[in-house]
Amino acid sequence: MLFRRRKKAAWADRLREFFWPRKGLTRPARYLAKRILRLSASPHAVAAGVAAGTFAAFTPLLGFHVILALALAYLMAGNLLAAALATTIANPLTIPLIALATFRLGEAMLGIQSAEAVTAAELFHRLEHLELSELWQPVLKPMLVGAGILGLFAAFLAYGATRFAVRSFKARRHARLLERAGIAATPALSRGDTSL
Repeated sequence: MLFRRRKKAAWADRLREFFWPRKGLTRPARYLAKRILRLSASPHAVAAGVAAGTFAAFTPLLGFHVILALALAYLMAGNLLAAALATTIANPLTIPLIALATFRLGEAMLGIQSAEAVTAAELFHRLEHLELSELWQPVLKPMLVGAGILGLFAAFLAYGATRFAVRSFKARRHARLLERAGIAATPALSRGDTSL
């Protein structure tokens, strides 16, 4: 084999690699960030797509995040690929935290007083075993209200951060291209004004 190890890894090394990869746990997030920054759309389109994907990731509609993100990005003239990539905010590590936060905030906003504190495991147990008619009032309604508030807040933050990051990335790239070509960058371009 071309890419096979010369020396077979020991059992302890394989176990360590499974829980802590050599490249680190943040490598997938860095890859997605670079992938989003390199999209060939306007800063607004990329940021609107990321905001749509972020909002969709906060909804309790598991399995429909990408569809919702694509619809929202289309309505906001956002980049569809950025929207789909941004839905990865909801992953197996973050979904329990997001679901519990949206549920608790929704209960607080609706003024619902539950007798016992609901854990993430119990919340997912209810989502799995109750019928829709039994699920709407005690679970889905508070989650949708909480998701609306937290999702909008996260989407606004994501829009601002992404737009700033994309504008500065494109300005640096443009300045590097001009430098390679031997052309001095004008002051407007060095500030990141790409409207020229």
